[in-house]
Amino acid sequence: MTIHVPSERQVIREAAQVLIMHMSPAKATRFWASWQVGEGDYLLIREQLFAKETVKSLYKQIEEFQKKKTRK
Repeated sequence: MTIHVPSERQVIREAAQVLIMHMSPAKATRFWASWQVGEGDYLLIREQLFAKETVKSLYKQIEEFQKKKTRK
C-alpha cells in the first residue's frame, strides 16, 4: 500500500475550499484573519480537540469522510 502525503499548500487549499463551501465569505475571512494572528496554544487546543480520539477512531472518520466525498 502506498501512502500519499499531500503538501502543506495542498492541505491549505483544500481547507480553504471546505470553509468557503460551508461558511459565508465574511466568516471564512474572519477565520483566516484570526488564524494568522497566532494567538492561543495549539498544543492545548489539539489536546482538547482530540482528547477522546485514537488513531483507530480518526482513521475510521477519515474513511467515512472519503466514502461520502466519492459518492457526490
